[in-house]
Amino acid sequence: MPSRKLASPVVLYVAIVLSGCNGSGPPPAVAKVLVQVAGTSDVGNTVYTGDVRARHEVDLSFRVGGKIAARLVDGGMSVKAGQALARLDTADLRLARQAAIAQVGAAESEFTTASNERVRYADLLAKRFVSQAAFDAKDNAFNSARARLEQARAQSQISGNQASYGTLVADQAGVITAVLADAGQVVSAGQPVFRLARPEEKEVAIAIPEGRLTELKSARSIAVNLWAQPDLVMKGELRELAAAADPATRTYAARIRIVDPLPAAQLGMTARVMVNTTTTAAIVIPLTAVVDNGKGPQVWVVDYGKARPRPVVVSTFREDGVAIASGLATGDLVIVAGQRRLVDGQTVQAQPAAPPALQR
Repeated sequence: MPSRKLASPVVLYVAIVLSGCNGSGPPPAVAKVLVQVAGTSDVGNTVYTGDVRARHEVDLSFRVGGKIAARLVDGGMSVKAGQALARLDTADLRLARQAAIAQVGAAESEFTTASNERVRYADLLAKRFVSQAAFDAKDNAFNSARARLEQARAQSQISGNQASYGTLVADQAGVITAVLADAGQVVSAGQPVFRLARPEEKEVAIAIPEGRLTELKSARSIAVNLWAQPDLVMKGELRELAAAADPATRTYAARIRIVDPLPAAQLGMTARVMVNTTTTAAIVIPLTAVVDNGKGPQVWVVDYGKARPRPVVVSTFREDGVAIASGLATGDLVIVAGQRRLVDGQTVQAQPAAPPALQR
């Protein structure tokens, strides 16, 4: 009897172990994945990202140095031609102006005295009471006094102009895009205080890699759209291309003029420049959909509720995704997120991903 009581638990334990090894355990959890329908896109479109800028943009600065007493405008404000933007402390400028006026008075007095002396010595020379050398000395003094008077008058005019330079005015209508100095700051002559842009002509500043210069120059068409409003597409034209590459980034700066810009295109907005070179269409999928575990690139697709890996051939990597040369067909449900832990044949629950325009 004791032997039967000891054998019963052992037999029960072995039965439990064997039942767990026969593959009849609970099924694995259904994985949730994000999918996107594979569709064709024009691979001739090369996309560059840049920002909207004004074609004419200039830094405004005082023509004399001093302490800024007042700043009269803020960033983003529209200003008119001749409008005052900032003022300097003009105490030193006023004193310099007064000193210049006093120098003019002194020079005029010296000139009057030298002129009278020259006239008197001319009469004496005619009556043979003085020598020619004495008259020449007075004549030279007269000429020197006249030159000093002209110099004093010119310096007085310069001081007057500098006194007016204490007020920084806008030389043309535009928008203040940057404030580079504030009240209380001491600035030197020529130091930028504001950046003024004329918004009537807008363009997009982009950087072009060395290998894409020929492609940009021979583009069939150029389109511009805003990152904030991808549905708005505007026509663009290549206006300027740098002759030398940037030494740090090894890219060429380019300016794409926006033809008839829409009011929604505001300065500083992020914009995409789409350069069309060919009309070849291919399947373009997000970059996150392509994985490589050492056996070449592959893409996971949903086939009748099961996850299946497919090897693919990548044509080009683009800013808006990856162009697939072969391995996918139009309409395939491509898994764009959640495929890292999948196994072949695993049951998945597909959820549609956000549209490509919103993913970017």
